[in-house]
Amino acid sequence: MIQTHLAFRTPGMLPRPGVLPTGRKLSAPRRILSKHAPIARHPFSTGFYRFSNISTTTRELIESKLSLSGRVTVITGGSRGIGLTLAKTAAALGSHVAILDVHEPETSVAKLERDYGSRFIFHRMDVTSKDSMELAFDKVIEDLGKVDNCITCAGIALDKPFLEHTWEESRRILDINVLGSFFSAQLAAKQMVNQGNGGSIVMIASIAAHCAIPAQRVSIYGASKAAIKLLGKTLAVEMAPFNIRVNTISPGFIATKMSAQFTDLQEVFRTAPPMGRIGQPEDLAFAVGYLLGDGASYTTGTDIAVTGGLHNGRIEI
Repeated sequence: MIQTHLAFRTPGMLPRPGVLPTGRKLSAPRRILSKHAPIARHPFSTGFYRFSNISTTTRELIESKLSLSGRVTVITGGSRGIGLTLAKTAAALGSHVAILDVHEPETSVAKLERDYGSRFIFHRMDVTSKDSMELAFDKVIEDLGKVDNCITCAGIALDKPFLEHTWEESRRILDINVLGSFFSAQLAAKQMVNQGNGGSIVMIASIAAHCAIPAQRVSIYGASKAAIKLLGKTLAVEMAPFNIRVNTISPGFIATKMSAQFTDLQEVFRTAPPMGRIGQPEDLAFAVGYLLGDGASYTTGTDIAVTGGLHNGRIEI
């Protein structure tokens, strides 16, 4: 068990060192050399030693468990916001990336490839159309040859009083958020089963799957994301014999261009979480990166709530 927070990175994982998924620049690598260096326990021994003395073999093991080198990650709804951040995350860990979305990526495919050193492709896909989805996944196989990971991020929200919800807009939420995610996961899983090498599926749920959200009325949206949260558990059990892991992420308030549009809610976003801040896209990135890699090979059917603690409630009001 590492007794204090360790500030380290694994340079071998990043095809283009120095670029984070959010575009920030990494500082030069640091080595912990002082007598005050954190104490770490080697995973294969009972002794303690300074982190700076971790063997090359152990470092290589850690890197290999986090690396997605040589893999192909499909991301639905990956053209902007959280989806685009996760696309960049997969690429930063070495994966080739297929973005499937109704919109063109906010960052061009050419720039993404220059920044991350991985191959990116984009295919237009409408998650409410069976034909569109099947065609898009077929193109991914044609272009990249396989599917190792899938992140279902396509979704829409509706903030509106329950008594004012209409049939049409509620049905649209369910079609995109539930059926779109369900059949995206199914198409990815079918390909993984055919390949015979297992895989990882990460489905994006929401804090709204756990509880009511302060200052927002999102009943049908919450119902759709609760369906995703439960779907992650049931699919995890059903797909385990094929070595396909299925997990979910439940984001809380996250700073994106979309959330920035709600100018009247910025104070709520900042103060409602017990940790006293709005989440950043990289708060989700590293959680998803873990679930995609071999380091999570025994993790399935789990929901990681990245909410600053808000899904647990509040003491102060």
